[in-house]
Formats: sequence, structure tokens, C-alpha cells
Amino acid sequence: MSAAPAVARAAGPARQAFSLRPSRTPPKIRKPLKRDDQGLPIPRCKIFVRDTHPSRMMDHYFSTLQDDLMYMTYVHESGPRKPPREIRLKFDPEDPYSKNRVNTPVGGSQLGRKPAPVTSWDNVVQLERVQIHTMIKEATSNRVNLLGPIMMMRALSGETEGGGGRHTSEGVQVVRSIKTVGGWLRPRMPIGAKVDLKGPKMYDFISTLTEFVLPRLREYTGFVMPASTQQNFTPSSVSGVVSIGLPPEAMGLFPQIEVNLDAYPGSYGMHIHFITNAEGQGAQNKARALLSGLQVPFVRR
Repeated sequence: MSAAPAVARAAGPARQAFSLRPSRTPPKIRKPLKRDDQGLPIPRCKIFVRDTHPSRMMDHYFSTLQDDLMYMTYVHESGPRKPPREIRLKFDPEDPYSKNRVNTPVGGSQLGRKPAPVTSWDNVVQLERVQIHTMIKEATSNRVNLLGPIMMMRALSGETEGGGGRHTSEGVQVVRSIKTVGGWLRPRMPIGAKVDLKGPKMYDFISTLTEFVLPRLREYTGFVMPASTQQNFTPSSVSGVVSIGLPPEAMGLFPQIEVNLDAYPGSYGMHIHFITNAEGQGAQNKARALLSGLQVPFVRR
């Protein structure tokens, strides 16, 4: 007698699961979302992407380092500057026989003689962007060898093309050759990768470089500066760009790559270019003073 009710209960309709937190079904969207050129849906409301935390290195520059650099690089000028001396050209510009020639000034390029702008509060030396660049010689034979450096650049920078709604973000770019070199390099051939960092990401990268990477490099004392007897009239001394190089061993010291080092097919060296707004005579020294305040070590041998 006891088996019959059990069979009846089993044969009956299945009970619906009881929910302690009742919820209603989401409303159906009648009109589908529009899509952009890349096929991604466009939300109906504006989405603003902001920084999740303040940059400690950027706050250090604007609160402390900027005033110190203003004091160190200030040059007082009591009166207006004299007009620059007119440099004679090699050919007469009115001569019809030399009108289409390249008319360079006498004495060569005068770029190294360019004076620095008048010192004021609005032209204190500061970073404009940081560029990370690497060249892969194996990419000339097979462009697949560029996948590893591109993965490294994306991990270090976190930059993607148009990422975060910033139209100025170009992401990781492939570097291509411009002209033929030695028969093994042809124009438009991919040879490397680069990425530009701006804003807080630029300062966060410098903080990671000076706190995690450089102190762990073996037999490293600092980046070598040119000799004090070297002339300051070269084009590089008035550019305001400081370039340093890191060996392939430094790639695995970055925290973004160290956590998943086995995902990369090899180790790659890189060049880091710190591009500042300094120009004119003494621009290279101002840029080095800025980087020294950001804990980038230099040494003179």
C-alpha cells in the first residue's frame, strides 16, 4: 500500500523551484543597440572613464619637483634679448642660377646654437610622453616574431587603440623600415614595435621602472652620462630627449610580465625615450635633472 502513493507522486508534475528572493524577468529591449565601425555596441548613455587612483609620482612632480626645477634652471634676464645674428647663406637667394638649390647657412647647421627660451613659470621642464621602442631583427624573415614584443608592450603599457574612449591613444604600433639598407631591409618592412605613454600611465611606468626593475639589475650603477668635456652644441644636446636602453634580462623584472613570464616566447630588450618640453641650449641637462628628481639614476665615468 505504501508503494502506490510514491509512484503517484513520482508520476505527478514536477514542482517548480521556490526562490527566497523573487525577481521579475528583465524587460525586453525592443530596439537593438547601434554598432560602431568595429562592430562593438554603442551604449545609449555616455560612459566616462576616469582614473581609479591618483598617481603618486605625478603628485610628487606637481607638488615638489616642479618648484625645485624652477629654482635650479632659472636664468634671470634684466632686459629684452638682442635680435639673433643674421647668418649669411651659402648662395644668393636672388640669383636665378641658385634659386632651386638647397641654400644652407655658412658654417653648417645652426641648430646647436639655438638659445633656450626665456625662463618663466609656464615653461618649466616637464615630461610630455614616454616612448618604449624595441627592434626585432628576426621579424625581417617572419613577421610572426613580432607577436612576442607586441604582447610585452601591451602588458607594460595597458594601451590599446582608442582605449578608454581616448581618441589620442594609438596603442602599440608596428615600426616599419623607411629605406633599403644593405639589401636585407626593404621599405615598409616590419622591424619592431613601439608604444607612447602619456598622462598618469607615463608616471606609473617610471615608478615601476625605478622601484622594481632598476634596483634588481645585476652590476648596475646608473645610466652613463657623456663626459663633462663634451661640447654642448650638438643637435642632441638641444633636443630635450633622454634615451636609455634596457637589456633583455630586464624584461622579466617588470611585475606585469613576471607573473606570467612563460607566456612570452623570448626576452626582448627595449629603448625608453623620455621626451620633455625642454629646448635650446642646456635642454639635455634640464631633462636629466627632471629624471633625476623622478629617481632615475645617472653616473659619469
